[in-house]
Amino acid sequence: MIEQESEVIFNKKVADGTFLMGLRSYEISSGAKPGQFVMLRVRQSFDPLLRRPFSICGTREDDIFLILYRLVGRGTTILSHVGEGTKLSVTGPLGKGFDIPKPGRKSLLIAGGIGIAPLIFLARKIKMIDLIFMAGYGSLKEVIDLESAGLKVPDIRIATDDGTLGHKGLVTDLLESYMTMSGNEMFKVFSCGPLHMLKRIAAITINSGAECQVSLEASMACGLGACQSCAVKSSSDQGMVYYHVCRDGPVFPAKSIDWKSI
Repeated sequence: MIEQESEVIFNKKVADGTFLMGLRSYEISSGAKPGQFVMLRVRQSFDPLLRRPFSICGTREDDIFLILYRLVGRGTTILSHVGEGTKLSVTGPLGKGFDIPKPGRKSLLIAGGIGIAPLIFLARKIKMIDLIFMAGYGSLKEVIDLESAGLKVPDIRIATDDGTLGHKGLVTDLLESYMTMSGNEMFKVFSCGPLHMLKRIAAITINSGAECQVSLEASMACGLGACQSCAVKSSSDQGMVYYHVCRDGPVFPAKSIDWKSI
């Protein structure tokens, strides 16, 4: 884990209310793994006091790491106005990431909204021939162009709630449709997004016997497991009663979480 001042290299809008930021840190970039996150102070003062957690969206040129964020409150609004050359205090990389799948086995990456961030990083580690990327959004204006984050995916399937692009409905519909058509094909599922989406994906994959890893989103004050604000209950067959998303995750096997308690 590194704590340092990292220089903002760029901070650009990539979709309605969504921004991609690049920060320079060789130490964080070189040690980052898909699924890990950083705790970021959104400006140089201590107002707001608490750092914000952001998934690492990828790395560039060995010394730049990326975060993808959506305007949801005061902290991210402040962050959207940060200019190039500004130095922000960052702690990371934190948490446990995804298990990188072995070549030759199909991987399904399923994102909901801003949950696409860690999956973009993961997709860089998987051969494109083994990858299907499914992403769900509210509407066309929220869709994030993966090429803006430096990623080209031949097989990407989009779902929007209002039908303005791709499938009209939920991204979980795309997963169920694929599973119905794939028969006995062996594949592994990786997902990040809203809890209601993850609960549905967990139910689908657990019932089918498919392997699934989920990256949980949670409120975090410290990112180290000390404040206990991000506790989630484990399933009954696990050795621990509660996990801390920041320390024990944010990536978990879907079957290890007690979804009924969330």
